[in-house]
Amino acid sequence: MGVEVTWWGHATATVQDSATRVLTDPLFARRLMHLHRRRGAPPPADAARADVAVVSHLHADHLHLPSLARLAPGTVLVLPRGATDAVPGLRRLRHLGLTELGPGEEIRVKDVTVRAVSAKHDGRRWPYGPHRIQALGFVLEGEATTYFAGDTGLFDTMAEEVGACDLALLPVGGWGPRLGAEHLDAAKAAQALRKLAPGAAVPVHYGTYWPIGMDSVRPHEFHAPGEEFARLAKAAAPGTAVHTLGHGQSVRLEGAR
Repeated sequence: MGVEVTWWGHATATVQDSATRVLTDPLFARRLMHLHRRRGAPPPADAARADVAVVSHLHADHLHLPSLARLAPGTVLVLPRGATDAVPGLRRLRHLGLTELGPGEEIRVKDVTVRAVSAKHDGRRWPYGPHRIQALGFVLEGEATTYFAGDTGLFDTMAEEVGACDLALLPVGGWGPRLGAEHLDAAKAAQALRKLAPGAAVPVHYGTYWPIGMDSVRPHEFHAPGEEFARLAKAAAPGTAVHTLGHGQSVRLEGAR
C-alpha cells in the first residue's frame, strides 16, 4: 500500500493513490462570505490538478463554484445525488465530468474506486430553497483504502459503511466558535477513530477560516482542534498513527496493514 495525502486547509486535501489524484472539497479562496483565510496561503495552482474531485455536501465552504471552475477540463467531479438541480451554477461547469452518487454507489476513475457513504449533516444549499440533499463521505479504494468523512456527526453505521480502511481524513473543528450536533469536534472525532480503527488518520476542517472580526473570540477553538484530536486519539485508538499536518504539508504512508 502506498498513499500520500496533502492537506491544503479546511476540508481540502489531495490524496495520491498509485497514479490517481483525488481532490476533496476544493476551496481555494482567501475570503468566502463572512469568512477569511486566517492561516496558510491559498493553495498553489497545482493543487487544482486532479483526476477526480469529490464534494461531500452543498454548503458553500465545501461546494465552492469558483474553486471548481479552476479544475482542469476532463476532471471527474463527484457530487451528492440531486446537486445539479439544487445548485444551478454547476451546469456552467461544462469542462468537467459531473457524476452524482448516493450512499452505496460508486464510480471507477483510473486506479481508484470512489464509493459514497452516508454522513450525518444537513447538506442543503442556501438560498436555493428546501433541497435536502444527502451529505456524503467517500471511501477511496486503490492501493490503499482512504475514508474522507466530509462534514458529519457520529452515526451508528459509520464503521459498517466504511469498512476496513488504511487512512481516515476526519473533520475535527469548524470555522467558528460553535459546532452543531452534526459535526465532529476533536473528542467526537476520536470516538469515530475508535470505531473505524484505521492504520493512520489526518485531522482536517479546522485552523483555516474564521469569521471576520472574530480573531480574538475564543481563539483556542481555531488553533487547538488538531493537536487536541491527536492527544485524545492516543487513548481512544492507540493503534492509529495520527499525522497533524500544516497547510501544504504531506505525509506518505507505506505498507499494508
